[in-house]
Formats: sequence, C-alpha cells, structure tokens
Amino acid sequence: MLLLDTDDLPPGDRVDAFYAVASAETGTCGIEHELDASHGFHKRIAAWRFGPVTLFRNQGSGMRYWQTPKHLRQDSWNTVSILTQLHGQGGFAWDGRQRQLTAYDLAIASKATGPWEWRWSGTGQSLGVMVDADLLGLSDDVIRTAIANTPRSDITPLLLSHLRGLNADADRLAAEPGAPALGDTVLALLRAHIASTTTGSPRREMAEQTRFTRVLAYVRANLTDPELTPARIAAAHNLTLQALRELCDDNSIDLAQWITHLRLDGARRDLAAPEHAHRTIDAIARSWGFTTPTHFARRFRNAYGLAPRAWRDGSTPPPSKITQCSGSW
Repeated sequence: MLLLDTDDLPPGDRVDAFYAVASAETGTCGIEHELDASHGFHKRIAAWRFGPVTLFRNQGSGMRYWQTPKHLRQDSWNTVSILTQLHGQGGFAWDGRQRQLTAYDLAIASKATGPWEWRWSGTGQSLGVMVDADLLGLSDDVIRTAIANTPRSDITPLLLSHLRGLNADADRLAAEPGAPALGDTVLALLRAHIASTTTGSPRREMAEQTRFTRVLAYVRANLTDPELTPARIAAAHNLTLQALRELCDDNSIDLAQWITHLRLDGARRDLAAPEHAHRTIDAIARSWGFTTPTHFARRFRNAYGLAPRAWRDGSTPPPSKITQCSGSW
C-alpha cells in the first residue's frame, strides 16, 4: 500500500511529509535527503502488514536514515529490522563498523542494541521488515552477535528470497487470508538467521525449531528449477530422505503435491497476465519447472478443470474496438 509519493506534494512540503510518514511507521529517527541540482528529491514509501511483520519499500533519490542514542531513548518501541538494497548500493553502520549493502546482502538493526545508520546515494530502492523484538524470543546479546555476523549467515539467501517474493506481489499477498502465515515464515527465518550466527545450544535449538520453515523457504526459492527433487531438498538441509518425509508428515504436508501446486499457481497467474501474453504456453510451463508440455497440460486440467489454452483465452480481455466514423466534415 502506497503511503507517500513526494511528487504529489508541493516541493516545500516534501521533507516534512516524508519525515512524518517515516517516523510514524518506524520510530523516532534522523533523516537527510540527497538533493538534486534544483535542490529537490523524490521518494515513494509503501508498506504492507503480514501478520506479525511489516514490510516497507522505499525508492527514489539518495538518503541517510539514522537513530542516535537520544532517538532510542525517546522511542518506546522495541523492534528488530531487516534491511536490504534492491537497487543501487547502500551502506550500513553500527558499533563503529561499516559495510556495503547490495541486493545480495542484508543487515539487521535493533533498537535495543545501540545506534545505527543506513544510507544510499543516487537513485535506489530498499526493502525492510520490522518486527516486535519480543516475538523473536531472543536476548539482546544474541541479536547483537547476529548484527555483527550477519554477512556470514547461510540463512541469508533463503531470507532474501522470501522477502523478494513478498515484495514482488505485495498488494495481492497482503490482502489474502494467508498473509499472517507469510509473516510467520519471515519471523521464523529471521530467528533461524540470528541463531545461525551464534554457537552452542541456541543455534541447535533454533535450527530444530525452524527446520520445516527453512525447508519450505528453500523450496520457494528454487521452485522454478526442474531439478528440485526430494533428494536435493533433503541434502540441502542435512537430512535423509526418510527424515524429510517424516518432517513433512509431522506438519501434514505432501511435499511433492505442494511443489506442484505452487508451480501450477504460478503458471496460472502468468498465463492470465497481460505482460506475459507474448510468451508461449510451453515457455511459461518450463519457466515454472515443468519439463514436458503434456505433463503440464494434464496436471493443469486436473487442478483447474480446463486446459491451459482455455484458461488463457478466458482470462485475456478482448482487443479494444475502435469506432469507425464515416462521412465528411
């Protein structure tokens, strides 16, 4: 949901309007904008609620966002945030350490673990998630360790993939009944990510608690790969095939059927989408991991009661009619 587009406001009102929205959504902070040659800037902020987490997308000209010790004292919120840079190159600073942020990196910021700063220069787009720290059930010391060791976590790709998936279709997903469950997955992956940067029993306990969530996230991240098999999924999580089956049985899911359902749902959306009208049905099927047209057509018909071609034809609006005018003026 779009919260603010500064282009809709008079130039003189944009700085105050942006601060009002940003501070209301994320807490007391400092903000500095990178101005263009005419001393202007452009920003769009959007936010969506997924149960226990809030997803933010911020895009436009460069900026700097920070929280000082004074900001943290004034702010009664106790939250943990995940930050990544979708476009452009960002930066993150905490506890005297600085590092770059790209689309393949993420940073964790916690209001309980001291001041921090995040920034980017030039045109860019960032993605962030904020969650109540109490929901994580982890100590400030564990979170502090995670902030320092985030670049070394093997959970980062799974977490980033899940966030990108939410961002790509946020309006639709946030409006669906399953939105809170998607937020629960973010929460579980964040807990697993934080625990993966520690050692000892917290890491082992969190790995066990979040194993099923990590399996599902891994599947979503590799859904379009036709080589995604139970054996590969099991190996990626240091499980035997039998252990993977038992894990799925304990959570009442048939893994093969669930993968097929997700692939069919993705193909069905693409078949109906105008932006994919130029692609063949076979190309769309292959892009979702189906290797043969006949197999895809059979599974699609079994799931939805009609052939892929019939679904596409019924979902595509007819070409607009141009009224022909005759006679002389």
